[in-house]
Amino acid sequence: MTEDLLAGALATPVAGIDNGFVGGYRVRFDEAGPDGRLRTAGLLRYAQDVAWRHSEALGFDRRWYEEQGLSWVVRAVDLRVTSPIRMGQTIRAETAVIEFRRAWARRRGEFRLPDGTSVAVALTDWVIIDGRGRLVRIPEVFDAYFPSRPAESELTRVTPPPPPDDAHRLDIRVRQPDIDPMGHVNNGVYLDWLEEAVASAGDAMATTRIPRRVRLEYAASAEPGDVLEAISWPADGGWWQRLVRPADGTELARARLDG
Repeated sequence: MTEDLLAGALATPVAGIDNGFVGGYRVRFDEAGPDGRLRTAGLLRYAQDVAWRHSEALGFDRRWYEEQGLSWVVRAVDLRVTSPIRMGQTIRAETAVIEFRRAWARRRGEFRLPDGTSVAVALTDWVIIDGRGRLVRIPEVFDAYFPSRPAESELTRVTPPPPPDDAHRLDIRVRQPDIDPMGHVNNGVYLDWLEEAVASAGDAMATTRIPRRVRLEYAASAEPGDVLEAISWPADGGWWQRLVRPADGTELARARLDG
């Protein structure tokens, strides 16, 4: 991967931490793959959890959201992994809201080893919805707690070209353990599926190369019992993927893996 591919992640200082939150995570045995390293999706799960810990520390816990009839969902992720993270290592997860606009907010998460070495950076775009799943404006009360700047960029978009005729296709069934407390397939599961499909296509090394970059855009939610099709193909030194539900033709996610 070229240096300019990583520049956006490594040039920006950690926002805060007076405008952020820091949490620690020890990489568990079950979070590591056969190579003894943290699976990529583990970073998305840490980023999601530390974001909620930040919110809870400021008084916006899940009960508050339930009372307001609001919730946050991940719309897109841009993740760069720059160093291997091994089982048993403790990771310092830093998170801060760095941009916002109307119904969406961007968090920047940086993951460090105890000696301060940066091992990964994640930009996560969240949107806020009401109980019917409709986008709503971010409540004004957040302005006092998340003093970030108005958004200068746009939501992360992933736009794969049409898949070639010889694209690899993998059937995936949504299992009950894939569903999180909000009743959705957790955003990290989609990354697990991406890596499973790429490995099934014969390029397992692409999922563990250092450095690597993953971009995911979530378009719709998979439901328990759904049978999905991951359509993956190599191009320009990386992989594209479209995740679709053949039963109704809905496209659920789009992804790009570079390494």
